[in-house]
Amino acid sequence: MAEKSENNLNNKSRPPVVVILGHVDHGKTSILDYIRKTKVAEKESGGITQHIGAYQVEHQGKKITFIDTPGHEAFSAMRSRGAKIADIAVLVVALDEGLKPQTKEAIGHITHLNLPFVVALNKADKPGIIPDKVKKQLSESGVLVESMGGKIPSVFTSAKTGIGIDELLEIILLLSEMEDLKGDFSSSASGVVIESLLDKQRGPTATLLVKDGLLSSGDIVVSESTFGAIKAMEDFRGERIKEARPSTPVRVIGFEAVPPVGEEWQVAENLEAARSKATKKGEQEKRKRDFAQILEIGPEQKVFNLILKADVFGSLEAISEALRTIPQEEVILRIVSSEVGDIGESDIKLAGSAKAKVFGFRVKTNSSVTGLAERSGIKIFNSDIIYELIQAIREEAALLLSPEVVRRELGQVKVLATFKQTGQKQIIGGRVIKGKMERGAMAEISREGEILGKGRIPQLQVNKDDVDSCPKDRECGMLFEGEARIEKGDILTIFREEKKRREL
Repeated sequence: MAEKSENNLNNKSRPPVVVILGHVDHGKTSILDYIRKTKVAEKESGGITQHIGAYQVEHQGKKITFIDTPGHEAFSAMRSRGAKIADIAVLVVALDEGLKPQTKEAIGHITHLNLPFVVALNKADKPGIIPDKVKKQLSESGVLVESMGGKIPSVFTSAKTGIGIDELLEIILLLSEMEDLKGDFSSSASGVVIESLLDKQRGPTATLLVKDGLLSSGDIVVSESTFGAIKAMEDFRGERIKEARPSTPVRVIGFEAVPPVGEEWQVAENLEAARSKATKKGEQEKRKRDFAQILEIGPEQKVFNLILKADVFGSLEAISEALRTIPQEEVILRIVSSEVGDIGESDIKLAGSAKAKVFGFRVKTNSSVTGLAERSGIKIFNSDIIYELIQAIREEAALLLSPEVVRRELGQVKVLATFKQTGQKQIIGGRVIKGKMERGAMAEISREGEILGKGRIPQLQVNKDDVDSCPKDRECGMLFEGEARIEKGDILTIFREEKKRREL
């Protein structure tokens, strides 16, 4: 009991970790941008935040840690992960657009995790907005704000003018006080990997969020897949620091390999213990992945092999998660390799042996690699926008699908007479009673309502002249090719079969 009491004495108030959720272009990054007084949004492709970033700000002498999660639907997994490590959520809803699919998805994340949250009714400076309409939409999705008689706080905001930003921060701090957030400032640190990448100059680099304990420069850190001794720590501004307390985001250099986003980490006693733990967990995860990959492929399914390269692990995870939403009943999307870094010669060689295509997100391909790919017949697709990349993968994989045969009916002909018959060829005469007859079309034969078979019409004549088509109420002569035997009074349904490319 004494030990528990001593631990309680080490628990102190810590800053809240806040996640910003909502639909793309509703102003999540712009709000955070205004708070930080920096310009991140202008540097991003398509106006979408491409990576999870963590930032700390100060309001009324108190710190708040923000996790900025990507807004596009392809980043569902990252948004969910961002919510899992947060204490409080900010749901951003644009007043000029109301609830959108990602808004409802974000509400689902918040509800599932039972997170306290505040609704930021953004773009309040725009003319013609109807706040009550948006609040009604929220209530229909289970979010009843205080002004409508509920318990969820809401605030009108504008990232453009700064309206309501201070009030938003005050509500966050109030929710934080109500949650009575605590952290142990004396124990060994532990937390979650927020972002990671392979820096060409500095090697494996990761942004860690300290959930508990005190992280110090020189500590040995082990995640679920890798480990390392911290060579350097930086805060979100890039300034060197010696220690990081609970709720603090910190950029760390020193991992042996790049740790995937979302992995939990903790401080280890020594390098040997860290290496043993990381190796064991890494092997377990690899066996799980390999076994799952084997199980996923059925005997009747085709396989589309792809190699993924991306700028950071967060992007790789988001792409992989988005690919899981693509139907794979007929074509399995198999990721042969998924790595951080530019596309290199080894990727092209692997693509050649695995019969795969290479897809890159925010990475480069130098001229020698491009030349090797062209000589090897390997296709490379690069994009700075994730949903373009996903669409490209869909289209390439869809080429493995058998085309859909679509029947397009043209008309009907009543047979008036039959003439010469040789083998499977038969000359007949008839009148077009519906639509039109076309040379080269297919004909389905029916007699007294029973379908006897079908064939092709390679030749068509009107008044002994070769023609391409014959309209309704005109008589024509035709050559029929097919096994069925046509008799006077039969009805020919004229149609064409067109192959239509299918989509995933």
